[in-house]
Amino acid sequence: MIRRAFHAAFPPVAVVLALLAAWQAAVWAFAPSEFLVPAPMAVARALRDGSSQLLAAAWLTGLSAAAGFALAAGIGIVLGSVLSASRFLMRGLYPIATLLQMVPLVAIAPLLVVWCGYGARTSIASAVIVSLFPVLAATLDGMRSTDPGLVELFQVNRATRLQRWWKLELPWAIPSIVTGLRIAAGLAVIGTIVGEFVGAFAGEDAPVGILITSALRENRTDMVFAAVFVASAVGFVLFGVVSLLGWVLLRRWHASAR
Repeated sequence: MIRRAFHAAFPPVAVVLALLAAWQAAVWAFAPSEFLVPAPMAVARALRDGSSQLLAAAWLTGLSAAAGFALAAGIGIVLGSVLSASRFLMRGLYPIATLLQMVPLVAIAPLLVVWCGYGARTSIASAVIVSLFPVLAATLDGMRSTDPGLVELFQVNRATRLQRWWKLELPWAIPSIVTGLRIAAGLAVIGTIVGEFVGAFAGEDAPVGILITSALRENRTDMVFAAVFVASAVGFVLFGVVSLLGWVLLRRWHASAR
């Protein structure tokens, strides 16, 4: 088990270390302004010196991203199930749902402040908007791909529509839903940060998005990189939790499919 984990983790860790070494070597060789490209060591010092503030910001951003992701997951699965049950609704509502992917989030983020007010609600709403469509599309595609023979078998046995959804269509769509959830997990963090750019409060309890904008105004590029690193860590954690949940669900799905 340990050897397998080592072999899985070694390639990405080695690549990251090589990139950091190349970054540091390029800074030493070309000596760019620290405002343009700070050295990795400068970013590491910013992480160390601002660790308490960065951790608090990561916690706030992570809560908003998790809340937005959870809402998007629930709404997407329910809405995808409803659309899969009605061809009329699918034809009428699915094209409208695609607007969530086509309209730039940055363009409507100020409207979210008008509708939701300043604070975490805007960040959560932004995360929901950007991460809803992958879950909806994956759920709909998974349920529409249900084996027609099994559907006919349920109909012959006079199963209700709810029974067919719960015992056949939803389990059948689990692999597709897990894929959609993984995509939505990363998008939720992006949506949260965009929402924080326009609607979060500054101060000691500022989230990651505000730390980035504040550091840019102060010409602290090293702090910008540190905050981006923290935001990436939040995304990795959320993606890891979703991947673990997906592994459990897919393991049960494969076991029941045997």
